[in-house]
Amino acid sequence: MGYLLWIFGFIGAHRFYYGRQITGIIWFFTLGLFFIGWIIDLFLIPGMSRDADRRYQDGPVDYNLAWILLTFLGVFGIHRFYMGKIFTGLLYLLTLGLFGFGVLYDFLTLNGQISEKNHR
Repeated sequence: MGYLLWIFGFIGAHRFYYGRQITGIIWFFTLGLFFIGWIIDLFLIPGMSRDADRRYQDGPVDYNLAWILLTFLGVFGIHRFYMGKIFTGLLYLLTLGLFGFGVLYDFLTLNGQISEKNHR
């Protein structure tokens, strides 16, 4: 999944996926540190994957599916329905992801949300 998101890595997608929000934001605003950091990340993905595996809890909510739903259907709230957050899913559906700000919030916090949900 990380390599698939790396294709969009110049906007930081793979960094958000691995829970590296600060560098994800930097990558987003600098086009992957002017594409140089994006290419270097191709070799750093295995280490980022190991770190994320240690940090986040597995469970019934699958990280990969949630990230795919957020990345491609986030404005419709489908990832929120998948996580069992029906009210906010409907809210996202009616407001196009709370006018985009909710989707940005989820890019920054999705791993924590899933880990918390899986912990329960």
